[in-house]
Amino acid sequence: MPSEFFNTSEVLEAILETIDEGIHVIDPKGQTIFYNGVAANHDGMKRSEVLGKPLLEAFPSLNHKSSTLLRVIKSEKPIYNYSQSYVNAHGRIIETLNTTLPIYVDGFMIGAIEIAKDYSSLKQLSERLADLESSLKTIKSPEKKEVDGKSGLYSFTDILTSDSLFRSLISHGKKAARSSSSVLVYGESGVGKELFVQSIHQDSSRRKEPFIAQNCAALPENLLESLLFGTAKGSYTGAVERQGLFELANGGTLFLDELQSMPIDLQAKLLRVLEEGFIRRIGGAKSVQVDVRIMAAMNIDPKKAVSENKLRPDLFYRLNVLSYELPPLRERADDIELLTDHFISIFNRELGLSIKGMDEKTKVFFQKYHWPGNVRELKHTIEFMMNHTEMEVLNLEDLPQFLKKRSPSSEKILPLREAMMEIETKLITEALLQTNGNVFQASKLLQIPRQTLQYKIKKHI
Repeated sequence: MPSEFFNTSEVLEAILETIDEGIHVIDPKGQTIFYNGVAANHDGMKRSEVLGKPLLEAFPSLNHKSSTLLRVIKSEKPIYNYSQSYVNAHGRIIETLNTTLPIYVDGFMIGAIEIAKDYSSLKQLSERLADLESSLKTIKSPEKKEVDGKSGLYSFTDILTSDSLFRSLISHGKKAARSSSSVLVYGESGVGKELFVQSIHQDSSRRKEPFIAQNCAALPENLLESLLFGTAKGSYTGAVERQGLFELANGGTLFLDELQSMPIDLQAKLLRVLEEGFIRRIGGAKSVQVDVRIMAAMNIDPKKAVSENKLRPDLFYRLNVLSYELPPLRERADDIELLTDHFISIFNRELGLSIKGMDEKTKVFFQKYHWPGNVRELKHTIEFMMNHTEMEVLNLEDLPQFLKKRSPSSEKILPLREAMMEIETKLITEALLQTNGNVFQASKLLQIPRQTLQYKIKKHI
């Protein structure tokens, strides 16, 4: 169809209708001017009951304080990842997770837009995670913990290194295992932070008790809080008495990964648990004493996190008693060949191969490469090469495409379009490596919409 037949507003409306999240737009007077089908399904409403109507008429249980849309109209400030519970015009309880933003045209606010996710499904996910952790506690009872002498967790003997600094860190880690003091480990993604803290747990007197890990960036604040502290019956609609991760980890270790992603208010509650040893379930009245060793990890320097208001200073000082910075792989040059041989041996067994190693040019390339994804990237690269090679010795031709373009055999001037595509592919790959494949977190790192990143992944990777 010729472009002159397209109406800009109609195209925009069609795009918003295809998005798989609820979209609700109001004008400065609080009247709905756009409301897509996904939002209607979330809210249990017909679009005709909301479009063109004042917001508080369509949702009478809300008011100017409880409505995120009306609050943004008043404050002209965005609200991110806010859980909202309300009753629709039919008496049905609705729970959504909203990001609400003011809309500006030529410097004037003309309304607010809300992007909503179905919070009830996220809450169910949280409850399933809690149920899973509960089952893990049963599995990890002392009499069932070991299988063929292995617990399933890493120990210091699993850390392969010939680097003197890393060996020194392992020595300090073994000493840290003697106490129950909190531990903070930091370093780039892929350097082995969880391996290190699991090793401390395995070397400690708590080895027969649970080791439970939770990524603080994986869930929004409300869900993370209920997952950590548990819930009391009636604390929200449908809530039941449920233990949180602190109670499930009682006697053992709770590992909090990406601590800097934990909301500041929740960090204050974590600090209180560290200092007092008591937790209170969400909506509960009584405090429960817990004996849990806290270990935390961060992929940025904690001092930088404090300066950027991502980490409370008092929590940092409380955790900084036993803190360890794990060096990136590029600073452990001798470990590259050691780990390469180790991964080749592993994948020979797993894939039924008999690869003998790699040629000299590839070894030199591995030594010179920056390895932004560290040990994790090295492992994935070896796995890729061994799945694609036709030779007994790995060579530069077996490298993944984005690495092959960096090898000596490809040092030539690329057309600008190809060069830009290469850079884009590299950045996307590195972002996915740093976020363990989490597309939403990778899109935040790259500062592009999640849908755009998904499109580029399908196109380039």
